[in-house]
Amino acid sequence: MRFFRPLVSILVFLAAWWGITRFTAIPGFMLPPPQSVAIALWAQRGTLFYNSLTTLSEILLGLLFGTLLGAVSAVAIVASPALQRWLMPILVLSQAIPVFALAPLLVLWLGFGIASKVVMAVLVIFFPVTANFADGLRRTDPAWLDLARTMNADGFAVMRHVRLPAAMPALASGLRVATAMAPIGAIIGEWVGASSGLGFVMINANARIQTSLMFAALVILAVLAVGLYKLVDVALRRALYWVPDSLTDETKTP
Repeated sequence: MRFFRPLVSILVFLAAWWGITRFTAIPGFMLPPPQSVAIALWAQRGTLFYNSLTTLSEILLGLLFGTLLGAVSAVAIVASPALQRWLMPILVLSQAIPVFALAPLLVLWLGFGIASKVVMAVLVIFFPVTANFADGLRRTDPAWLDLARTMNADGFAVMRHVRLPAAMPALASGLRVATAMAPIGAIIGEWVGASSGLGFVMINANARIQTSLMFAALVILAVLAVGLYKLVDVALRRALYWVPDSLTDETKTP
């Protein structure tokens, strides 16, 4: 049933898509039928594969650096109230400015290569990681902190052995959000200026009114995003096996 339900959902979606293109007056250059997209996927498989590797590399690098930056920022904010007063306005300002406004500047400064796309992904990713992880570090059970103090633990020991383990579920939530948002930064960067990538393919296909190819690139992007999210979710569940999941327990109850 784990695979049956998604398969049924996909088939229903494809059937509805085919029905709309078959029984309505929507022209093919606006909404191509599924079979045209499938033909484009096969005909341009080499190009799409090469460009999907570029986009996947940007997403993975952005996720890696964004997670590291967010985790370090969260620990610094919680460990030093003085540093928090300096960092928080910068963090909020980084999210107040729309990423679309920063993308042209990053392309201008860092070029059309992978660097500008990775930085875009980092900008989108690191704030959810920072916010969730910092919130988890702050909300450590006071009883655990009191126990650590009675054992004469210093600030570093409390952070390492009490706060960090207790905040792992919050960090996992931030990572899930970051994984879902990572493709956004990479694709926006490719739309603004790139020489390869799925966003580059979509922009060029749109300019040539090759809608089937544009949808084919979108399908691959969706598969990459869903697959990466599922992979991260499974990895986090196994890594944090000790965290209870009351919803899962309820569904298992007869």
